[in-house]
Amino acid sequence: MTEPTFGITFVRDNNEPRPVVPSDLSPVGLVLPSEDADAAVFPLNGLVEFNSSDQTYLTALGTGDLFKAVSIINAQLADFQLAARIVAVRVAKGANDAATMTNIIGNQAAGTGLYALLRAGQVLGVIPRILGFPGYTGIFTRDEDDVAEANPICAVLPAICSALLAHAVVGGPGTTKQDALDWRETINSDRLIPVDNYLKVSDGTDTTEIDAAASVIGIGVRCDFKLGAGVPSHSWANQPVHGIVGLRRYDAFSLTDGANDAQEMLAQNIGVVLRGELGVETAIAEAGFNFVGTDNAGIDPLWQFYNVTRMRDFIHLSLLKSLRKRLGVSNITPHAVQALENDMTNFMSDLKANEHILGFRVGFEKDKNSPENLRLGRLRIFFRAEEPPVLRHLTIDSRRYRPALEEMLDTLITQANSLVA
Repeated sequence: MTEPTFGITFVRDNNEPRPVVPSDLSPVGLVLPSEDADAAVFPLNGLVEFNSSDQTYLTALGTGDLFKAVSIINAQLADFQLAARIVAVRVAKGANDAATMTNIIGNQAAGTGLYALLRAGQVLGVIPRILGFPGYTGIFTRDEDDVAEANPICAVLPAICSALLAHAVVGGPGTTKQDALDWRETINSDRLIPVDNYLKVSDGTDTTEIDAAASVIGIGVRCDFKLGAGVPSHSWANQPVHGIVGLRRYDAFSLTDGANDAQEMLAQNIGVVLRGELGVETAIAEAGFNFVGTDNAGIDPLWQFYNVTRMRDFIHLSLLKSLRKRLGVSNITPHAVQALENDMTNFMSDLKANEHILGFRVGFEKDKNSPENLRLGRLRIFFRAEEPPVLRHLTIDSRRYRPALEEMLDTLITQANSLVA
């Protein structure tokens, strides 16, 4: 249709700053066996998305590892939080742990096991970004020199997590402190969050044990939910663990002394679950059970806290969803570049106002952009942001206060003068 000779034409202007729709980093991905699950609902190596409180799916899960993980996740949810969003892949239980781990890892070419999660966005429209495989990431062997060898699931997880922009909570052996430290030595990825202990839970008239990783996943979902917008800027540390009756291993702990098992594991980035103690001021709490852990398994201190790495993922994904609308629509002009910067600035300003970041800067650097690249439609801009670190150690300078005595002397003099009068 051509423009009218005599009339009115409306042109919608798309150069206003675009609102950024944030990404959800709380969906949980679980790849586990469950022998008695309903195969019609949970086919082997099939992707299934459901809300964790949906009774139809809970019944179809059976009673295996997959059901137990979902149950302990549900036990951690916050007030008014009805469910976690789960993406599950059921795998066959092998004749032994090694065979089951092989099934959990799956095959990249066939898209089974872990690799099925890579298709979740395309198939289900949701990408899991907190992954867990409770009970199977802490199994490791030793060579002939008694040196620990990496768990095969932990070995392949960094690539999976990087592809999904996800983090995986990996549980350790849950046996001794030394085993946990030896296991930790085999892991190096800022996308893995290591924890070590097993939790005792009621199972009818019996008590069973479950990897603490399952509860930590639930705590992560709870903490994201409690922030309102689901922004993953806070740590999950010092949070209560619900739905358990005890621990397999009770680690010694003190808030004021580092010479104990729990503090030694925390120093090596391993999260722990601790028991509260009435009347003990140096305990983690007065009662109940608490998770303590702030670190991922990376070795770069700039990105050691998992709330920092998750928050950076949140920023990247949110900007990706917003700025892709400019591609192919905007030309590279001063006005268009300013519009891009405005999009980013508005988003960062909201994050700063809500204290999800401490500060930021958005800009354009001439030396990073050449006329040749601009002619090819390639533009480079930058942002800098500082995620808030978690408070994990507080030093208090405790001093005497001499002015208080001087004030008391002044008071005594005033009292004495009033008595004389």
